[in-house]
Amino acid sequence: MDSSDQLDATFSALAHPARRAILARLAQGEATVNMLAEPFEMSLPAISKHIRVLENAGLIKRGRHAQFRPCTLDTKPLQDIANWTDQYRPIWDARFDAMDQLLNQLKDPHHD
Repeated sequence: MDSSDQLDATFSALAHPARRAILARLAQGEATVNMLAEPFEMSLPAISKHIRVLENAGLIKRGRHAQFRPCTLDTKPLQDIANWTDQYRPIWDARFDAMDQLLNQLKDPHHD
């Protein structure tokens, strides 16, 4: 998968709130599918589909411990998103600086 396809897959996987919640849980440590399903009011097959989307995007890895296949978070795709967004940081910073200057001018009672 090239970097553009990887970014597309990662953004698509992150588009659903349940998948973001699953990743937040995995940020605390590995978990089984049943553990990941606990806070949700959806079927186990539905949770498994969400996990599969995350796994296909490279955000989750599945291990093997006896009969269990715990999931762990793989942060590389998230780092790729951070790297991609960093190229826009100078633009955001400049716009926030300009907005800050404008707000300071509006607050100044001696402003013409």
